[in-house]
Amino acid sequence: MTDSHEVLSKPERRDHQEVRERLLAVRHEVGKAVVGQDAAVSGLMVALLCGGHVLMEGVPGTAKTLLVRTLAATLTVEARRVQFTPDLMPGDITGSLVIDSSQGELTFREGPVFTNLLLADEINRTPPKTQSALLEAMEEGQVSADGVTRPLPRPFLVAATQNPVEYEGTYPLPEAQLDRFLLKVVLPVPPRDDEIAILTRHAAGFDPRDVAGAGVRPVATGADIEAAQAAVRTVQVAPEVATYIVDIARATRESPSLSLGVSPRGATALLRAARAWAWLSGRDFVTPDDVKALAHATLVHRLGLRPEAELEGVDVGKVLSAALGSVPVPR
Repeated sequence: MTDSHEVLSKPERRDHQEVRERLLAVRHEVGKAVVGQDAAVSGLMVALLCGGHVLMEGVPGTAKTLLVRTLAATLTVEARRVQFTPDLMPGDITGSLVIDSSQGELTFREGPVFTNLLLADEINRTPPKTQSALLEAMEEGQVSADGVTRPLPRPFLVAATQNPVEYEGTYPLPEAQLDRFLLKVVLPVPPRDDEIAILTRHAAGFDPRDVAGAGVRPVATGADIEAAQAAVRTVQVAPEVATYIVDIARATRESPSLSLGVSPRGATALLRAARAWAWLSGRDFVTPDDVKALAHATLVHRLGLRPEAELEGVDVGKVLSAALGSVPVPR
């Protein structure tokens, strides 16, 4: 594996460390308003560093929306929110052509997707037609309308929340939509000690609608994020680690419980996420442990169970764990 001193010069290493410290400060600031949910915070950080997107699932009241709002407060970037409802139309997200009364011409009015951080709140409460309005934006960072392609600002992150699919009034996200999310993280009901800490904060006057009142302040800029993304792309991936990722993807395709295994796009997503995790950990090379740490969040939502496995109550996470366990770990 390439030695880190051979990859970066001393000034570059110093610059990378400064940017890393700013990004790690984001995690500290988020903790002023959100108790626990470390996996979701890590997922948002990794997505920022990869230029990817995050789907957060949890029952109502597990701080999904608060987490994204707090993240936005730690960054000096533009953030917007769209509340997804059954009557929401695609143009309400991407924008639409309107008549300019002063000139009598049709002009394009940008929708809320033209931002740096988009909170797509309760994304599975709108029909698939509207959900799909985000496909091009999430994959290509642009919106096409009336034959014109309009680039989105950079950095660009979609942080979507959803309730569990068995809840009333939800529409399951199509496979193509799920595949656009780099990560899916589940926000559980917090353990007893964390719940006590939450109530203690509220008793002391914490208002979840006022994250600034909790002392949350901006500590990183859009330029910091783009510099961090560039640094992540320099993280080295040894051939045996790349082979390990491919073998994990292929093991899911061979599972008798799955009708849909991990695609090559899913494998590259795992590579990107592992790189970001390694960089956050202060390394400029990826280890197999980085891959395993991000495997579930990156891959589980890309898997499809066979109907007979669903009827038997097979857990897709356990199927992925079995696939991971079947692949020899490089040394």
